[in-house]
Amino acid sequence: MDKKQILAYLNAGTAKERLAHLSELIARETQRPAARPEYANNHIHTTFSFSPYSPTAAVYFARAEGLLTCGIMDHDTIAGAREFREAGKIAGMGTTCGFETRVSLKGTPFETRRTNHPDQAGAAYMTFHSVPCEKFDTAQARLSRMILRRNERNKKMVAVINGIMEKYGIRLDFEKDVVPLSEFKNGGSITERHLLYALSLRIIDKVGCANVPAFLENELGIHPSAKVRAWLSDTESEHFAYDLLGVMKSELNARTYIPADDEMLTLSEAVAFAKEIGAILCYAYLGDIGDSVTGDKKAQKFEDDYLEELLTYLRNAGVEGLTFMPSRNTAAQLDRLMALSDRLGFTQISGEDINSSRQSFICKELADPKFAHLVDAAWRLVRREIRED
Repeated sequence: MDKKQILAYLNAGTAKERLAHLSELIARETQRPAARPEYANNHIHTTFSFSPYSPTAAVYFARAEGLLTCGIMDHDTIAGAREFREAGKIAGMGTTCGFETRVSLKGTPFETRRTNHPDQAGAAYMTFHSVPCEKFDTAQARLSRMILRRNERNKKMVAVINGIMEKYGIRLDFEKDVVPLSEFKNGGSITERHLLYALSLRIIDKVGCANVPAFLENELGIHPSAKVRAWLSDTESEHFAYDLLGVMKSELNARTYIPADDEMLTLSEAVAFAKEIGAILCYAYLGDIGDSVTGDKKAQKFEDDYLEELLTYLRNAGVEGLTFMPSRNTAAQLDRLMALSDRLGFTQISGEDINSSRQSFICKELADPKFAHLVDAAWRLVRREIRED
């Protein structure tokens, strides 16, 4: 089977089927993929938030690229974690499980400032790493309430999208067009990417792949970068819909986004929640952006101008760690971040934010010896969860 066929096989309808298919594929191997122990990835999204990969498929393809350990990190849900852990056991992979959510900075010095959230000042993405298996249900119970509140906002954003797109004969139905793209029925969340992916599919159906660039520029006033225009010129690409989604996320999301105020934890609630479920709460550093690696973020300033003030405040508030992606930042940004982290006593965790078919599970920058501690940290999380399993 080629990659596309394997992905479909490992994205079967149920976790039981997916894991059985993984066992079959592993049993048929004549040789394990070459190991690349200098790499790790603790930030892999799955179909339980938004990704081409089921939890089982994520483990398989991470292993296929040589990873020996990998971590699930879905938005507002940990419902895919048990499948991910079991897939790791079948594949002989170390696994670590967590989730990512928005946290309100209301009541802090940063409530009107932009930190790491491209669409909303006073909101921060934070990750809950290394949740013990026995706390999955406790975590999911609270996250499920957040998912339902998020869906109310999702429906309002679909209405905004329709207000923009109806004149082109394009309309989305949340229940019919968006929900089926998700794992909502199994505890998964529905994100802005689901809405914009559903829209991308509708645009492709309406105008055809070859006419998408002209539609973006002439009708929506969107002018993708040269890199993304080159991607969209390949109408036969298996990544085409995801590339278009990246454009939508970068350029249209600002027009359709509704603030997530009603579903966010406060900072103090997030700290208490992490303690309750035995997780390591981390701030996800973004840093000022120039050219977006995945084409889904505009050039924009974030937290760099007041990074030391922010990290000091978060550390004093009880945030234990920092997570970051070396491929997305400059050497100067990373050196500054790691020096501040060491001084403030943060745990450092890294992961490549996987949510598109074009991305590699490997962050090549981790081969630099100065990032070796991030791979060591990944294995410490694995061992921590084995002890608490």
